[in-house]
Amino acid sequence: MLKEISKITVGHASPFERIKRTNNANNEYWESRDLAEVLEYTQYRNFEVVIEKANLACFNSGHRIKDHFTDVSKMVEIGSGATREINVTLLSRYACYLVIQNADPNKEIVAQGQTYFAIQTRRQDLADRRIEDERRVLLREEIRRHFAPSLSFRPKGEISCPESIATTYT
Repeated sequence: MLKEISKITVGHASPFERIKRTNNANNEYWESRDLAEVLEYTQYRNFEVVIEKANLACFNSGHRIKDHFTDVSKMVEIGSGATREINVTLLSRYACYLVIQNADPNKEIVAQGQTYFAIQTRRQDLADRRIEDERRVLLREEIRRHFAPSLSFRPKGEISCPESIATTYT
């Protein structure tokens, strides 16, 4: 099983990566019906119970449900060219994590999904932290470049400040 978990978490071999989508703003999301299929729920109505539990967990953790669970309608082909409208929930990474936590623990794919989303969430946290650190360093450099000329050595008692501030306080 450990080999299977490593297979699904390395590269793009994971079934969870294969069903991941991105919108025009490059935000990733998963469709609930795709996730239900990967998690081996043969009847979607049984998976809807899992989504409801995940919604409750989201609410109880202080997050806005609409930020992570978006209900939409989708037209699908049902045969002989006919189409039918079905309900789908678009799930954020956090929503998928909550869904996986509330799914049937007796299924091996659920355990693999829990591992996948735990690892991916940690990777995202580290990437976000790295971006924030890089932004902070760039901002610090910009501030230093901006204030460096005014921070040069001044004789004791001499103050360097803009004229508008000097006239305001004198």
